[in-house]
Amino acid sequence: MRSLSPALASLMNVFRIPMSLTPARPSVSRVCSETLSRRPTQPGPITAAIQSAPFSSTSAMAKRKGQGPNVDKRITLIRYFLHHPLTPRPLRFSRNRYLRHWTIHRAWQLFQAKQRRHQELELERQYQAMQSACEELRTGAGDGGRLFRKSMNKKGIFQDLFPIEYGRLQTDYPPAEGWNHEWKRPEKK
Repeated sequence: MRSLSPALASLMNVFRIPMSLTPARPSVSRVCSETLSRRPTQPGPITAAIQSAPFSSTSAMAKRKGQGPNVDKRITLIRYFLHHPLTPRPLRFSRNRYLRHWTIHRAWQLFQAKQRRHQELELERQYQAMQSACEELRTGAGDGGRLFRKSMNKKGIFQDLFPIEYGRLQTDYPPAEGWNHEWKRPEKK
């Protein structure tokens, strides 16, 4: 049996994974039943001191029923999926291959950051152009800002009390029929 790295050994110890390196993976029912049935046989000195302490966070009803410590199902599921046969093995790169992988990944991250920065600058440029156009309309039109005030008036935009994007109820899934091209706005009387 080959030796394990200290990090892997500590993870196996934390999640109570057996130290054997066999490829066989346990079923979820067996893992859950083993985890739930596992009880400490002989408490250590620290555990005994903690258990004999007068304060306990366990509910009184659980104490009366004689239940043991609660097993976190999340940890059980983590153990199960770590050992599931369909779980792909972790990537193990050689030093050169890892360096190539890191270089490509870093180049992609830098490219995306450059694109994001370019988009932010473009939006900032558009915003500044709109702001300067509004300022010119407010001060340079010669009408004392009347045209600017009229253009900024939002009265009558949402006459139906909600925007057109909310034409159908907001749901988690797309509609079954898509867009209704036959729909016409009802005639006002």
